[in-house]
Amino acid sequence: MKIVNYFKEMYDELVHKTSWPTMQELGNSVVVVSIASLIIALIVFLMDIIFNAGMGLVFPATAV
Repeated sequence: MKIVNYFKEMYDELVHKTSWPTMQELGNSVVVVSIASLIIALIVFLMDIIFNAGMGLVFPATAV
């Protein structure tokens, strides 16, 4: 009986007590998250290139 009561309360909270974003708010959030993800990916990419170049200076590749 406890599990049935749990699901009833869960449904009531999701339907009546939760505020869901509008399509406009959701669209704005998608744009913000996408731009932030691209900026972070670009920063990590640039850090990788700089680190790789630095390691190439410290440990130059030798022919085998």
